[in-house]
Amino acid sequence: MSGGGIETVTVDDDDQSLRLDRWFRRHYPGLAHGRLEQLLRKGQIRIDGKRAKAGDRVTPGQAIRVPPLDAAPPATPRVVPPADAAMLHQAVIHRDDRVIVLNKPPGLAVQGGTRSERHLDGMLDALRFGAAERPRLVHRLDKETSGVLVIARSAATAAFLTRAFRDKTTQKLYWALAVGVPKPPQGRIGLALAKGRGPGGAGRGGERVRADPDDGKPAVTYYRTLDTAGERASWLALRPVTGRTHQLRAHCAAIGTPILGDGKYGGLAAQLAGVPNTTRLHLHARALSIPLPQGGRLRVTAPLPPQLRQSWDFFGFVQDGGDPFSGLDLRE
Repeated sequence: MSGGGIETVTVDDDDQSLRLDRWFRRHYPGLAHGRLEQLLRKGQIRIDGKRAKAGDRVTPGQAIRVPPLDAAPPATPRVVPPADAAMLHQAVIHRDDRVIVLNKPPGLAVQGGTRSERHLDGMLDALRFGAAERPRLVHRLDKETSGVLVIARSAATAAFLTRAFRDKTTQKLYWALAVGVPKPPQGRIGLALAKGRGPGGAGRGGERVRADPDDGKPAVTYYRTLDTAGERASWLALRPVTGRTHQLRAHCAAIGTPILGDGKYGGLAAQLAGVPNTTRLHLHARALSIPLPQGGRLRVTAPLPPQLRQSWDFFGFVQDGGDPFSGLDLRE
């Protein structure tokens, strides 16, 4: 989010035909929909210099005028159920004056949607910790993906961190438990992805992507096999270079090792009989390194949630607790 002056942001290829409100939801996730509509009514948001509406479709190369987004009056704190507030407080793994980092539990949606009435965005007031400003989202994780999620404590910090994610100055590391063992055990997946819908058309299967070397958008993932259980399963470290929708899930399935529990991309092949929680997605945002407004970088690591740790233990995979970025250059 913009905490200073006016920004002009150029639409990139990955946002082709996206509705303007969804474009803001993707790139400025902390901006409330009501505030967005207010800015649109006042003509403060424009596309190529022209007034815009929430339903306008954006195309690559267009220039979007983004005004300062922290000028709205303070919102009245929402009442968060005590159980949800306690859950979020327990999930905090780092907190300072500028950012809060959660180890997001699996099954918690980050933002609301047609199937998600309970979501993190609606609970952020529980993370004020006495601050006047409501915390703001700066990136997202899939509902079923657990792990590192960064939240800004002010509009100015949100502006900086949003740009860091958009400009790819962050380093992200994921862990996955995959069915089978990749060949070779370490490498680069450079498979272009295009957006589509689930089987049976819109509304069934939800949003998904497919491999499409002709019309897809470039997507690159580096991977390394950290351990194996014979040929049955493998523990993978994954570093996405790009940030396409469901990129890691689609890429793992494409090389023949779907992530355990990922029925959307692996079907029945993504299940293993006898393994605990075999239908739960075994994908975890393990670590993140991100620049900070005051200089330096924040490096944070999230332990596996109990549901996934049970599966890692089942295969005898031992997490040593060391620095995941030290000596782990997946590009080699």
